[in-house]
Amino acid sequence: MNDDLSQTPRVCPTCGSRLAPDATRCVVCGTDLTHNGGESGPAVPSSRVPEITLSLPVAMLALAVFVGLGAVMVFFALRSTGRVVEPTPTSSPTPTSTATLTPTPMTPTPTATPLPSPTPLTYVVTTGDTCIGIAARYSVSVQSIVLLNNLDCNSLVVGSSLLIPHPTPTNTPPPTATLSPAEATEAACEKVTYKVQDGDTLSGIAAYYGVPMEAIRSYNGLPSETVYTGLTLVIPLCERPPTPGPTPTPTSPPPYPAPNLLLPADGAPFGAEAETITLQWASVGTLRENEAYAVTVEDVTAGTARKVTSYVTDTKFIVPDSLRPDDGSVHLYRWFVVTVRQTGNDEEGNPVWEAAGATSAPRGFTWSGSAGGGTPGP
Repeated sequence: MNDDLSQTPRVCPTCGSRLAPDATRCVVCGTDLTHNGGESGPAVPSSRVPEITLSLPVAMLALAVFVGLGAVMVFFALRSTGRVVEPTPTSSPTPTSTATLTPTPMTPTPTATPLPSPTPLTYVVTTGDTCIGIAARYSVSVQSIVLLNNLDCNSLVVGSSLLIPHPTPTNTPPPTATLSPAEATEAACEKVTYKVQDGDTLSGIAAYYGVPMEAIRSYNGLPSETVYTGLTLVIPLCERPPTPGPTPTPTSPPPYPAPNLLLPADGAPFGAEAETITLQWASVGTLRENEAYAVTVEDVTAGTARKVTSYVTDTKFIVPDSLRPDDGSVHLYRWFVVTVRQTGNDEEGNPVWEAAGATSAPRGFTWSGSAGGGTPGP
C-alpha cells in the first residue's frame, strides 16, 4: 500500500505540472518543492489562464485597428495642447515650356531681269496700201512707221518690206478725285474764327465783319441770336455782299481737272460699216448751269482740215456723219475734251465760252469710208 503511494507522481502546487515522485524543483515554473520537508501532499489541481486562439489575418487586423486608434488619440491629445502645427499647403511649381526658336530660312530676293525689246514685225506692201491703213491695222502711229523705215508715205512700192513696231500700250491715268460743286464752293470760301468776348452781340459781330447775321447763324448752327462768352464762331467772309463799285469781282470756283477719256481706245479702227462712233469720258463733277464740255474732233489726214467742236452737258458725244470719209480711204482722227464756262454772248447772241479746267490728253481713231460718201446701208 505504501509502495503504491510512493510511486504517485508529484504535482507542482504553483503551475500544476506533473513531476517525478522524487523531484525537488518544478522544471516548468521553478518552484522549490522541499519547503514542506520534501514531502508532497496530494496533487492539487491549479487554475489555468484561459487561452484565446486567433488566426493570423484576424490578429494583423486587430493590431492595425489598435495602432490606428492609438495614433488618433495621440493626435487629438497634442492638438488640444496647441503643439501640433498643420503643414501649410504649398503650390507645386508648374513647369514652363521654353519656346525653341526655329531659324527661318531666308528667301532670296528675286532680281528683275530686263525683258528684251520686241523685234519689229515685217509687212509686205500690197496694192492700195497707205501709211494710215497699215498703222491702223497694227494699232501703231504713222510717225513710228515713217521713223523706223525712213519712209515717204507718198511713194510706197508694192512688194517692198516695211518694219512695223510693236504698239506701245497707253496707260490710262487713274481718275482724279474731284470735289462736288458744293464742296468746291465751300473750299473756296474764306473764313475766320472769332471768340465771343464780354458784351458781344451777334449783330455787333456781324456788323464788324460785314457779314449778314443769318449767314453766321447758318454756318455755326445757332438756334437764336444769343451768344455767350467764350463761344468760338466761324465767320464766312465769302458771304459778304458785293462791294458797290463799277467792277465787282465775284469769287470764281476752282478749275476742273482734265477729263479722263474712256472710249474708244486710243488708235481704235472703225470700218466703213460703222454707222456711228460714240466718244465717252469720265465726269469731272456736277456742272453748273453755265458750264459744259467742249468736245473737239478733227480729221488729221493730209489735205482734209475738217474739224468740229460741240458743247454738251453729257459725258458722251456721237461723231457727226459729216466727218465720215467719202473717198474710200482710211482717215485718222484726233479728239479731246475740256470743261468750259459761258461768260456771256457775242453780238449775234451766240454764247462765249472760256476754259474752266485742264484739257484732256488727246486720243486718236481711224475710220474707213466708202467711195461716194453717205451712210452705208444695212
